Amino acid sequence: MTTGSQPRVSGLEIRSIDYVPLDERHGKLWHLGPLWFMSNAQIATLAVGLISITEGGNLIWSLIAIAAGTILGTFFMAFHSAQGPQLGLPQMIQSRPQFGYVGALLVWLFAYVQYAGFNVFNTILAGEALHTTVHGGVKLWVVVVTLIAFVIALVGYDVIHRAERVLTYTFLVIFGIFTVGVLVTLHYPPGSFDLGGFQWTPFLAQFGVVAGYQISWAIYVSDYSRYLPPDVTVRKTFYWTYFGSALGGIWLMMLGALLAAWAGEGFETIRSINAAGDKVFSGFGAIVLLFAALGLVSVTALNMYGGSLTLISAIDSFKRVRPTLAVRLVTIGLTAALSVVGALAATAHFLQNFNNFLLLVLYLFIPWTAVNLMDYYVVRRGHYAVAEIFNPHGIYGRWGWHGIIAYLVGFVVMVPFFSVGTLYVGPAADALGGADISLFIGLPVSAVLYWLLTRSIDVDAEARLAEAEAEALELASHEHREP
Repeated sequence: MTTGSQPRVSGLEIRSIDYVPLDERHGKLWHLGPLWFMSNAQIATLAVGLISITEGGNLIWSLIAIAAGTILGTFFMAFHSAQGPQLGLPQMIQSRPQFGYVGALLVWLFAYVQYAGFNVFNTILAGEALHTTVHGGVKLWVVVVTLIAFVIALVGYDVIHRAERVLTYTFLVIFGIFTVGVLVTLHYPPGSFDLGGFQWTPFLAQFGVVAGYQISWAIYVSDYSRYLPPDVTVRKTFYWTYFGSALGGIWLMMLGALLAAWAGEGFETIRSINAAGDKVFSGFGAIVLLFAALGLVSVTALNMYGGSLTLISAIDSFKRVRPTLAVRLVTIGLTAALSVVGALAATAHFLQNFNNFLLLVLYLFIPWTAVNLMDYYVVRRGHYAVAEIFNPHGIYGRWGWHGIIAYLVGFVVMVPFFSVGTLYVGPAADALGGADISLFIGLPVSAVLYWLLTRSIDVDAEARLAEAEAEALELASHEHREP
């Protein structure tokens, strides 16, 4: 392996899955707030708030379910954020201590499918928004959006943070006006705000989907906090991530529920946003859609960035990878290509089925987040030998059976509670009238089982090894190679 140093090129980020040395740590903790706010405050999130309305629930209980689901789901997601500054690593590479050097491929495959899959939806929505406002054809704009997102993802961490801050300020103005218009100018069906209209099944369905959606952000979190200095506190890192993501999610999901209740069976994301915006004043719907397209570009870039890190992690499991700009270029490019091919090939029928498939992908991360958080906060209490994460013959082993067993058992016990539209309804979910409570089964089962299986781990010995390897780790990172 080459050990020569490689300078930063024209502001482009060179680091990928490698450890970020202490003298490269930078940024302000509050930057996490607008980043996670804007990541969630885009119109792909809006569709998550439709479930209860489409299943016959009334509006007020749909809004309550959205708020409650967001409060719970974001709790787990935000706790991952503190791992970034403490370990200096992106999120998914941190799965090796729980699942092993090779065993972590299990969750990385699912993560990569999620990144690419969500970008199919993001780019199609952006293409439809731009075609509605400036015309030119949806497929053309899908390609344009993908290319812009590719450039942002390639430049990397710092430009993503800056872009999300600028978009947040603009969002507050444009969507602030739009939301007031939705609340004031639209008329909702009778009984929409009747608290006596509670129905258990649509409420639970909405609650579960929202909580699961928020947990699905967990695979991204440390990617965007790993350059922060390690002296930022866990509490403050949690707060900035939590409130940013929760506020963005609640806002857009509730907006989706309001628009769905108003439009009824005629609801279509782009058309309904445009029509509701024009009720504020003529042409405002187009302004909202143009800005929404920018938000979708930014979240598409996030998915390309995270997809690249996950793909590099997977390749590194078979052959040691020197994390360079060239490696980032190839992996981001491949992720962009897969996304754009999927978007251009998509049909309405395909999108309906693929949406169900993505719900299954989200299920796959509920036991993962339980295992990862239990390991970090309870079992190892934040103490990891980071250099060993890159050692195929290190202390974490090639196969982490504790994590793999806890993950698989947690997933299996969730299956009877799955409710995925017409694709699959488990017997337990069917008995509950289609309500999906799998989240409340998989999380505790995986977490408790992992804790029981890891009682014999010598955490103090790992901490001593981490201290002994710390100097070599910093040296290797400055030479831009793995330790």
